[in-house]
Amino acid sequence: MRFRPCIDLREGRVVQIVGGSLLQDKGNKPVTNFETDVAASAFAQMYREDSLTGGHVISLGPGNQEQALSALKAFPGGMQYGGGVTNENARSYLDAGASHVIVTSYIFQDGDINFERLSQLKNIVGKERLVIDLSCRKRGADYWVVMNHWQTFTRVKIEYEAVNRLAEYCQEFLVHGVDVEGQQTGVEYQLVEKLADIVSIPVTYAGGARQLTDLANVQIKGQGKIDLTIGSALDIFGGDLKYRDVVAWQRAQDNS
Repeated sequence: MRFRPCIDLREGRVVQIVGGSLLQDKGNKPVTNFETDVAASAFAQMYREDSLTGGHVISLGPGNQEQALSALKAFPGGMQYGGGVTNENARSYLDAGASHVIVTSYIFQDGDINFERLSQLKNIVGKERLVIDLSCRKRGADYWVVMNHWQTFTRVKIEYEAVNRLAEYCQEFLVHGVDVEGQQTGVEYQLVEKLADIVSIPVTYAGGARQLTDLANVQIKGQGKIDLTIGSALDIFGGDLKYRDVVAWQRAQDNS
């Protein structure tokens, strides 16, 4: 189990947003709880110096290309890229330094997976360099994958059959617990436990983490299979949790 860092970009700036606020009607801006003029490349360079591989650069809408590419260049092979990835541009992000590309909305059509398009993407970049974003929200008793900046429910449920069929096409999954993303209200441990019970490949979970003990708790409840991203809670993003304490936790894991 590892800590995975993140760089979220909106309108050319590094931000942290409240994930559920993306569900507002068009015309309303999402709630931003942190933004900075510090370049994305500076965060990527810091992660590189701290040997924190496997994090992700996510572009939330247009206007982020320059910042995203600069971050990938600053940490070549160290970070994944997601946001508007298609069959036409996926290879360019790998060439720019991304270790993997992350895809969600592009592989959906009318709420279901377009396996022809997914297969084409797999052939273009290779299974070993593809991450599928299964970020989800709870509806009723189940978690359902959401797309279009988490605004639209798909017909894909977080369950064994669906998830493991998708695992045939990618190396990892990225899963945001959208209902708690950016709110520092606690990890959705029910989702973490569910993922741990059904996944056969690595998973990074993001959403709600707020304290150092969340790392150890995810390690236990995730059966060692689920990595954790912490965003808004970190002091580098305006929160109270010291980034250096998280790095020290990861060092201890690496040395154990």
